[in-house]
Amino acid sequence: QVQLVESGGGSVQPGGSLRLSCVASGFTFYIYAMSWVRQAPGKGREWVASINTSDKSGIYADSVQGRFAISRNDAANTLYLQMNNLKPEDTAVYYCVKDWGRQANRVEPSGPGTQVTVSS
Repeated sequence: QVQLVESGGGSVQPGGSLRLSCVASGFTFYIYAMSWVRQAPGKGREWVASINTSDKSGIYADSVQGRFAISRNDAANTLYLQMNNLKPEDTAVYYCVKDWGRQANRVEPSGPGTQVTVSS
């Protein structure tokens, strides 16, 4: 079955960086667009970024544009999210999901997620 396992979260100060990873199994990873979504305490799921399969270009939520970069390694069945200049409002549990675009926030995450905490 589809398995998505996120890792790489942690606690950082504002302005810091983290790189999240998501290892996929149970499906043909390279033919699917993938996304990152996040959920902060007491809030709904928010779409963060998506990456396609053709030219592997990404699209981003306005809140992370210019600070985050999504990428993928199809040979390793792995999705990444490089997060720079982190802000306290980026604090959330981050999940990877098998979907494209803003609608990805409607997908129920199957993985455990990885916690990102940005605080001074």
